[in-house]
Amino acid sequence: MKKQLFFFFFLGLSFLGFAQKKTIKVACVGNSITYGYLLENRERDAYPSVLQKKIGKPYVVGNFGKSGATLLSKGHRPYIEQEEYKQALAFAGDIVVIHLGINDTDPRNWPNYRDDFIPDYLALIDSFKKANPKAHFLIALMTPIGHTHPRFESGTRDWHTEIQQAIECIAKETNAQLIDFHSPLYAYPQLLPDAVHPNAEGAAMIAQVVYSAITGDYGGLQLPAIYGDNMVLQHGRPLVIEGIANAGTRVDLSIGTQHHSTTATVNGQWQVHLSPLKAKETYTLNIRSGKERKVFKNIIAGDVWLCSGQSNMEFTLDQTSTGANDIQQATRPNIRFCDMKARWRTDAVQWSNTALDSINHLQYFTSAQWQTCSPETAGRFSAVGYYFGKKLQEETDIPIGLICNAVGGSPIEAWVDRHTLERNFPRILNDWRNNDFIMDWVRKRAGENIAKVTDKNQRHPYEPCYLYEASIAPLKSLAIKGVVWYQGESNAHNKDAYSKLFTLLVESWRNTWNQADMPFYYVQLSSINRPSWGWFRETQRRLLYSSPHLGMAVSYDCGHPTDVHPKNKRPIGERLAYWALYDSYNRKDIVPSGPLCKLVLFSETRAILDFDYSEGLQSNDGKALRSFEVAGSNGIFYPATAHIVGNKIEVSSIQVTHPVQVRYGFSPFTDGNLVNGAGLPASTFLIGK
Repeated sequence: MKKQLFFFFFLGLSFLGFAQKKTIKVACVGNSITYGYLLENRERDAYPSVLQKKIGKPYVVGNFGKSGATLLSKGHRPYIEQEEYKQALAFAGDIVVIHLGINDTDPRNWPNYRDDFIPDYLALIDSFKKANPKAHFLIALMTPIGHTHPRFESGTRDWHTEIQQAIECIAKETNAQLIDFHSPLYAYPQLLPDAVHPNAEGAAMIAQVVYSAITGDYGGLQLPAIYGDNMVLQHGRPLVIEGIANAGTRVDLSIGTQHHSTTATVNGQWQVHLSPLKAKETYTLNIRSGKERKVFKNIIAGDVWLCSGQSNMEFTLDQTSTGANDIQQATRPNIRFCDMKARWRTDAVQWSNTALDSINHLQYFTSAQWQTCSPETAGRFSAVGYYFGKKLQEETDIPIGLICNAVGGSPIEAWVDRHTLERNFPRILNDWRNNDFIMDWVRKRAGENIAKVTDKNQRHPYEPCYLYEASIAPLKSLAIKGVVWYQGESNAHNKDAYSKLFTLLVESWRNTWNQADMPFYYVQLSSINRPSWGWFRETQRRLLYSSPHLGMAVSYDCGHPTDVHPKNKRPIGERLAYWALYDSYNRKDIVPSGPLCKLVLFSETRAILDFDYSEGLQSNDGKALRSFEVAGSNGIFYPATAHIVGNKIEVSSIQVTHPVQVRYGFSPFTDGNLVNGAGLPASTFLIGK
């Protein structure tokens, strides 16, 4: 009775008349997804059946799904012409849940009759209102259609989006309650075995959405897992604190002198807007909803930076050549760590069935807690992240929060959101362990980890989108200052794909945090004897100019011929910090980078190179400049002699009479020695025709 009374209260006075009824009828109207197509036991597992079991008395749930049905009255199988529609009208539901539109993405339907969709939907709702004038409507955003669907790129993907937008308009027009069948399933493609129809687990997730919409029960007061004691909240900008609570319940929030109250929406969401917090101030965050209370202590206002990538970002301070001494000096209370470590490392081992199931449910990372930087905590944190944060904190005197979620071996596509890849690079999603975009090592290691399963839909952290869904999406409600990124080793075989993917990654994350100019500073790969690395570093250099507020830290001088994990991480972290200080903190007294070649002029037998950040050009060892090469029109490169002339460099070779191209540090393992007056190494480069 409690659930019933809450529901009626929440829906408004017009619906209170049902409170005296012995039963409340819930009509589930839809297509094959409502019907339970492909479920082994649809009578038990179709979402209306699961809903009935969850909600119990006094509710009676009816399944009026029809496979293949369209909302469009001129579609290939209009719902209004089916027997299930007649049965639904006769049922006269007090609550009508409508999930239609999936089949309208068929090329027989949407291209021809899209203008009829909204009128036809309104007419459908009106027909149920005639059957029961007091009916309450739950209008569902459609479940996803996966990228493996045969018509995904030929129209279905785009038409699905257009229909979702139309459904939102219908909900507003009719004042119906809009519920979301899409978001809960979107990050779980394995729950859509044929790219359309949910399996039993997926159907249960849909049932939960409807249950919560009817009862208002969303599991009580909840906040994103990233919130905790000792955390850093971004200072100097308005903040949004948001979470979940049972529908219609009041939420009270206080932090410092700010006090706010709000009410959870019908969909259980609440949001509070905070005025900017003052840097270096310490706060307690109190949140209360009814008898539930959450208290987070020792929160400090500062700058929050995300440290992501693969193993060289994951590489801990206690593994470095400088760590032993620096750990002992790591008592730094104004630096806070949140270390999202993987629960299972991607070593050459078979993961257990328990691990594989957890991974399928995006439970790949441990529950991270914020910790104050100390000798006890610093050693197991990212070395690059630590040195980056240490330099920033020393130079700015602003508290620094560092979130690390790097995963060894991870390819860049695993970090990009699904929506972005579906629209800009869908081919990389298809049969990802066998397509041509994936490095052989990545596919081999993933295969070893999941060798115990035969399910083609088993997930792995290296899968495109996975790490975004498991570790980036959960952070999106937390304001951050920017990102530092150290990754590329698992994509170095295909510079062209990486160039596209890196651009999409930056776009994806800037969209996630709704910051079009969010700083994004990354590490150019080091030196190692791997054939493609010279070309890959050049690709990374060129990406520096692809959008504003990018910065690139050079690292080849820290490399090793055979070890992909350079042990000296301090220069790399500090070079990332120089970019941040220069670009994000407006410290124009800081030199952010070593020399970056920007222009070449060819004069007979010579090439004259011009650089950004070129003041004080010199060799780092007092010897002649090394690793310069020139090529003529035949494209064959020969070693060249290089001389510093002011802030420029003249390059020539007796073997090339008319040079048209110049490159520097292009061998995979390079001993290039060009630096500027700040001692920062020049980026490797290729320039010319």
